[in-house]
Amino acid sequence: MLITLNVTQRIWAVPAILGQAAALRSLHGELQARLQAGDCLVYLGNYMGHGDAVAETVDELLRFRGDLDGVQVAHLRGAQEEMWVKLLEIQWAMRPIETFQWMMNHGIEATLRDYGGDPAEASSKFRAGVVVTTRWTTELRENFQSHSGHYEFLHSLASAAPTSDGRLLFVSAGIDPNKPLEKQNDAFWWNAAGFDGMSAPFEGFSFVIRGFDADHKGPWTGAHGISIDAASSPAGPLQATCFAPDGAVLENLTV
Repeated sequence: MLITLNVTQRIWAVPAILGQAAALRSLHGELQARLQAGDCLVYLGNYMGHGDAVAETVDELLRFRGDLDGVQVAHLRGAQEEMWVKLLEIQWAMRPIETFQWMMNHGIEATLRDYGGDPAEASSKFRAGVVVTTRWTTELRENFQSHSGHYEFLHSLASAAPTSDGRLLFVSAGIDPNKPLEKQNDAFWWNAAGFDGMSAPFEGFSFVIRGFDADHKGPWTGAHGISIDAASSPAGPLQATCFAPDGAVLENLTV
């Protein structure tokens, strides 16, 4: 699902948050003083994972969205949110133990623990079969749904956000330059190499802008892509970037 940003003036973009609720609150305080009616605010996914305050991070996202007036707010899905969706249905995976271990190696443990799951008991559940694993994921889902608005938030996330004038495309982490926009599927989360290697404009967009770099190379601007992830590790720092409609960077906020 794409969401179009109705550009009239500025676009503020927030990269991967990764469970850093305190940093997000600080960033929101800075944004509150700068956002104007007609601005767009787009979060580029990866709210979950790694940090120790995942549920609190989602609460803060929902709170801030409710406080804003006259600002279009969009939330994209990142790899962490995609993994969480897959974990909640892992009973149908061909190799659940291997799948779970891969997720653990990529940051899902923080999300699992924050929503009441115990990673230590997962493998025994998987070995016991589909019925036992389904009971485990059902309990996880119920814990998740007990947090007001979190389930609805997860299932409302967009895959990417083009601007209404067709000049900018915001994505979570990657893109496949050889596939059309509507057929990117999981390339938005996993194809960082495609983003890094763009040698021509993608479908006429001046820039593709991403919010997560697993290699933590820092922010950079190329001929056709802009990476705004300022974090040197999953612990931060957290930076928001303000863009003009043509992709020019107007301001960076770092907390």
